[in-house]
Amino acid sequence: MPVITVSQINKYIGFSLKGDKNLQGIMVRGEISNFTHHYKSGHMYFSLKDSESSIKAVMFASAASRLKFEPEDGMSVIVSGSISVYERDGVYQLYVNDILPEGAGKAGLALEQLKKKLAAAGLFEASHKRQLPAMPVKIGAVTSLNGAAIRDIINVLSRRYPIGELIAVNSIVQGDEAPDSICRGILKAEMSGCDVVIVGRGGGSSEDLSAFNTEKVAYGIYNCSVPVISAVGHEVDYSIADLVADLRAPTPSAAAELVVPDINQLLDVIKQYENRIKTSLIRKVERFTEQYSTLSVRLSAQSPENRLRLMSERIESLSKRAEIAFLSYLERQDRSLTENIAKLEALSPLKVLARGYSLVYKGEKLLDSSSDIEKGDLLKINFGTGGAEAKVVKKW
Repeated sequence: MPVITVSQINKYIGFSLKGDKNLQGIMVRGEISNFTHHYKSGHMYFSLKDSESSIKAVMFASAASRLKFEPEDGMSVIVSGSISVYERDGVYQLYVNDILPEGAGKAGLALEQLKKKLAAAGLFEASHKRQLPAMPVKIGAVTSLNGAAIRDIINVLSRRYPIGELIAVNSIVQGDEAPDSICRGILKAEMSGCDVVIVGRGGGSSEDLSAFNTEKVAYGIYNCSVPVISAVGHEVDYSIADLVADLRAPTPSAAAELVVPDINQLLDVIKQYENRIKTSLIRKVERFTEQYSTLSVRLSAQSPENRLRLMSERIESLSKRAEIAFLSYLERQDRSLTENIAKLEALSPLKVLARGYSLVYKGEKLLDSSSDIEKGDLLKINFGTGGAEAKVVKKW
């Protein structure tokens, strides 16, 4: 028997396995364990096991890039591939071409995994949600311009908010090209100066709506600098676009109603403000008129003309009082003078003379004693009526 090498043995086994049609293009059911995803190379390594045994498996990057979900330990799957030998280690393993989740659908699993990934990255955080502008000037709508969604949006906006400007951006909303087209539409609406952007489409199957469950659209909405409303036409489930957007609307029509106020309500509010302003102005005018009147009275009271008038009136009053007082004084003086005259007259020597007495003067001196005269003095005698001169002949 010839001697062969280890490499020859492994190559022979590998050749034999590849030639066995029962081991090529097979489908194997099992549970994933020891899963490792080498992100640098893109290859996936894991074991596939059941209750009794396990087999090593590898899925190269070319096949792994086509998966819509990330395999995990403990996941029950059905894999398709072929059995071959890894010649370097002499280990046979399953070379996997595709993996199908068992039980749950592949698309549903991929969606749940993407939701978990985006949630962990903070895209669903409430703190990221922004308030919609109260009265947007420009409203962007990223949707198919051939669909019913844009017509619904136009109808609602023209009825509720004709003063707004609609920037309609055409976008593919289903199919493989839809995610990139939607992202470009969001960016175009943002660059057009829109204050808010509606992103969505009308109803459809889950496959039709799949573009709104992609990571690209999620980040397109998240990175938009203005508020975004997701308006994907479905009521039951929330799409990833709904979870990332600042506000979710069940339909494009509902989004249009949420994004703008009703012009009639605005007019009512304006009318109310007008009435309040009018009432306030009337009250202020009345208050200012009253203040003006009060200040006018005070100013008039303090004006030079009024002060001069008051001073003139006071002077006139004082003059009258002084005149009255002076006349009263004169009257009192006149009465006093009359009384004094009467008293003087009563005490006057002339009155005494009129009663038979006389006044004797020596020169200018009124004599009241004979001691002031000498024999031979010439005296002057005044009587009540008339007078005479006499010469002293004798005194005693």
